[in-house]
Amino acid sequence: MQNKDAPIVLLIEDSPSLALVYKNYLTGQACQVIHCEDGGQGLDFIEKNPPEVILLDLNLPDMSGLEILKFLKEKNLTCSVIVVTSNGSVTVAVEAMNLGAFDFLEKPFDAERLIVTVNNALEHQRLTNVIDIYKNKLGRDSFHGYLGASLAMQAVYQIIKSAAASKASVFLMGESGTGKEVAAQAIHQEGQRSEQPMIVLNCAAIPHALMESEIFGHVKGAFTGAVNNRDGAASLADGGILFLDEICEMDLLLQSKLLRFIQTGTFQRVGGTKLEVVDIRFVCATNKDPVKEVKEGRFREDLFYRLHVIPIELPPLRERGQDILLIANKFLLDFAVEEEKLFTCFDHNARQLLLHYAWPGNVRELQNVIRNLVVLNDGEQVMPGMLPKSLQWQNGSDLSAVPAPPSGAVNESSPSGEVMPLWLVEKAAIEAAIVRCDGNIPKAAALLDVSPSTLYRKKQTWEE
Repeated sequence: MQNKDAPIVLLIEDSPSLALVYKNYLTGQACQVIHCEDGGQGLDFIEKNPPEVILLDLNLPDMSGLEILKFLKEKNLTCSVIVVTSNGSVTVAVEAMNLGAFDFLEKPFDAERLIVTVNNALEHQRLTNVIDIYKNKLGRDSFHGYLGASLAMQAVYQIIKSAAASKASVFLMGESGTGKEVAAQAIHQEGQRSEQPMIVLNCAAIPHALMESEIFGHVKGAFTGAVNNRDGAASLADGGILFLDEICEMDLLLQSKLLRFIQTGTFQRVGGTKLEVVDIRFVCATNKDPVKEVKEGRFREDLFYRLHVIPIELPPLRERGQDILLIANKFLLDFAVEEEKLFTCFDHNARQLLLHYAWPGNVRELQNVIRNLVVLNDGEQVMPGMLPKSLQWQNGSDLSAVPAPPSGAVNESSPSGEVMPLWLVEKAAIEAAIVRCDGNIPKAAALLDVSPSTLYRKKQTWEE
């Protein structure tokens, strides 16, 4: 007896005998299997009760299974579809994958293959539902200068909102270009000190000899060139926030003075004797590993624990998924207006290059890439050739070296220049991509813009 609360697997199959076999294969699995004999019945069921997974035969008596896939896409339904195809319709199966099918099974297949594929689809659907719940709950695609709807950024937004209400010190960590100063600004704007100043000091950009004066100020005559009294960041930030960027670059001697300042809320100007009292909230940032800096003696442990009260780690752009396209489109439209160009979007292949590039420079690098292509090109769509050559590299692999089917599929290395069979050209391109990806087939499939199932199937065919 099936559990009525279990996820639904809708089997759309016109052969009663095959339907019975598939249902028997799935007996004992954590799902309830509902059978529809044709596409019309399947569409009626889907409209009334969208299932988690659809096991879809493409060759139905009343319609093609592709029509059902198109229906799901038009209705924006997120069912995970497993396409069932015969040996002679692999091309159609690939088309189905392009329409959003999760995976496909080629007849004949055994119980183990069906169970694994269905369970993978159910897990994929479960994770998709979790993501949708979080997106609906958090529901932000932008936040105080940030642009991004990924789960990684939703978590950052929530932490910033929670941290902003506190008086505790905040320690921002992340690679260069991930938006640490944007996070500091967001904390300032969300907090109770938003009407007070936020003073920014970049510890890596100011010479060590001048850093103490920049923080605490100085009195006239304190050193050569000190012709007047000067307020430092500590005085200017009174009542507000002092943001110390690249804090790990600070000189050790000055770190001890900063620690004392944080502990007491008092300081003396360089060359002065008067003790001044201020009320400051500290936010600091680094693109280094602060724990490693402490262990190697370059950063004081006591200062680290004073500042590392609320840590916020900002994710690199490569871990933010579709945020890459969201940010790229914003930059593209902004720069197109600024440069009086016609660009409105990226073509499919250009989008794939953006998504599969590692972005070591993060958002800052993405911004520079988009500005560069807008300045140097024009048109309505950004094409792959407009992007820098560096975007064709992924994890050190030159994707431009992956052979693509040449025009006419001519073997130029052959003295006679004969035409190569298309399957050999395809085989060479696939094998080269797999080699470039160190044997990682899913990664090679993503770069070739096909399903991993396609590569596994083709490799199996070549090895037979």
